[in-house]
Amino acid sequence: MKTSNSETLTYQKAIEELQSIQEDLAANEIPVDQLAEKVKRAHVLLQFCRGKLRNAEKELKDILNEHEE
Repeated sequence: MKTSNSETLTYQKAIEELQSIQEDLAANEIPVDQLAEKVKRAHVLLQFCRGKLRNAEKELKDILNEHEE
């Protein structure tokens, strides 16, 4: 997944973008014409973050299981 400037999206960048969208929503700073687009973007970012967390959890479990053996 890429950000708008062709950089690789990271968990940290996704969280920061989500926070920015949330702040704009809370302050009513998103024009109605862009609202659906921002909500869709937030959904994509949330899915990305969940995937990253699931992968990290699996890796940690694998490492801990190897250590216990």
